[in-house]
Amino acid sequence: MRPLFWLVSAFFVVQTVFPLIRSARWWVRMSDFPRLQIAAALAVLLVGYLLLFGITDRWDILYLAVVVPALSLQLFRVFPYTLAAPKQVMRASSRRPENRVRVMISNVLMENRKSIDLLQVVREVRPDLLLLVETDDWWHEKLQSLDDMFPYRIKRPQDNYYGMELFSKLELEARDVRFLLSDKIPSIRTGVRLPSGVWIDFFGIHPRPPDPDHDSEGRDAELLLVAKEMRQSKRAAIVAGDMNDVAWSHTTRLFQRISGALDPRRGRGMFSTFHAGHLLLRWPLDHIFHDNSFTLVELRRLPNIGSDHFPVLVELQYEPKAEAEQEAPVADQADREEAKEMIEEGREAIA
Repeated sequence: MRPLFWLVSAFFVVQTVFPLIRSARWWVRMSDFPRLQIAAALAVLLVGYLLLFGITDRWDILYLAVVVPALSLQLFRVFPYTLAAPKQVMRASSRRPENRVRVMISNVLMENRKSIDLLQVVREVRPDLLLLVETDDWWHEKLQSLDDMFPYRIKRPQDNYYGMELFSKLELEARDVRFLLSDKIPSIRTGVRLPSGVWIDFFGIHPRPPDPDHDSEGRDAELLLVAKEMRQSKRAAIVAGDMNDVAWSHTTRLFQRISGALDPRRGRGMFSTFHAGHLLLRWPLDHIFHDNSFTLVELRRLPNIGSDHFPVLVELQYEPKAEAEQEAPVADQADREEAKEMIEEGREAIA
């Protein structure tokens, strides 16, 4: 039995080590995703080992010396997304409807045909901004019923899982999507006019995930390009979408430092959105980040709409005075150099 415990534990320890490797290989980066699941597996193995074998010789001590640090590292990474952790975004201090914006995002899953479920959720939560990804021509047609609710729209249906549509009750500046790295993967940057008259920037993104056909260079580069744009923007800004990366990965944490963006989930829970069909295999892939001039009114994961992703709703309040109370992540020179290198690698990989 001991060799079996060693073998299985070694597998999960290796999966813990992989994210420490600065490689864009898909099979390395995929180990970023199931940190909670790996932590649970290591905890079960550790308890089982101690109950069955105890600590009787140096091999037992060696087992502990390997498994305990791996478990500790996994718990350290997911801890910020638990209720016990400090909150990164404070609650709105007062009610100012004219400076609020409700943002809903949803990966609809291109093959999903439960459009009625999505439309019902949209009508129930009444977002000001609705970002949908993986929309093809079928979805484009079914979503036209939303045009009466949302007078401003940016639509780019595609049959390659990267279609994108933005619906807005608030005035938008942009009229069309853009392409940062690949002419097959659209994204959105647009100004949004709040009811108070204040203009903010909104970024909608859906980069390609790491998989057996693609390493993560393209995804990482797109995230960091948007991070640089957000940092350079002279307006308050929100970034939202299915980013195909987890909140605790090195790339997303670098994204936060380069952009200065805050994560309203920190200290409130993981709000895992993928996979909606597998309770034990879930992690947060769909994100809404914002700069430190916003405070939080509401954050929740929405009901299943038949997709492999749950939708997410965030309501934010623009409060410029919050900048003095909410510390934004800061990039150092090493971060900026790493981001520049990753963007160059992404462009080379896509070319």
